Amino acid sequence: MKKHIPNTITCLNLVSGCIAIYQAFQGDYEMALFWIVSGAVFDFFDGMAARLLGVSSPIGKELDSLADVVTFGVAPSAMLFHTLSGIGQCSANGACPMLTILPYFAFAIAAFSALRLAKFNLDERQAMGFIGLPTPANALFWGSFIVGWEKWNFTTEFAPTMFLLGIMVSCQLLVSEIPMFALKFKHWGWKDNEVRYLFLLSCVPFLAFFGISGIALIIAWYVILSVLTKNRQHE
Repeated sequence: MKKHIPNTITCLNLVSGCIAIYQAFQGDYEMALFWIVSGAVFDFFDGMAARLLGVSSPIGKELDSLADVVTFGVAPSAMLFHTLSGIGQCSANGACPMLTILPYFAFAIAAFSALRLAKFNLDERQAMGFIGLPTPANALFWGSFIVGWEKWNFTTEFAPTMFLLGIMVSCQLLVSEIPMFALKFKHWGWKDNEVRYLFLLSCVPFLAFFGISGIALIIAWYVILSVLTKNRQHE
């Protein structure tokens, strides 16, 4: 019976992603983000449960990747697609053809997330850190960014270009060779964990000042801090 517990948790991750996609197409971005966060929580605990119960299996690993594609690939893509579909016309005389095509670029994130997960399954270098941006971090960035975009009612004529560049950078980070630290502790002491503790402490002001929208800033800071400390990632 216990061998099914981790896979059940993984399936809850997948279901969370499905609900997030539905909420995204309904335009309820806060609920979509909530379900992405829920999926991330289930994603954290399925691996922990498998290790604690000693029931890790190849099928569990594959199921985990499939669930992550849905929750951290398709769900943020759906949020982006719906947001970009709502961007206004580029001129008063008619719709810009580029704005008609632009929303579909959002699904590049789903494709690159799948590619990143496939690479992760085969990469033995990522025991205590990551190579490239993890898919949950990428999904949380876009989910939080879109919630903030709607909440603060940002409007700019450069929005299409900004979103397109953001998608390109996001996709590149997912499959990049940039070492990024993981919140995995060999011990709880300060030595060798300075970067992790610094990151966790710095999250507090972001959340205090910006609320849920601060998650996007936290992920951006995570990438910057990883680049600045890349020589220490696998110590």
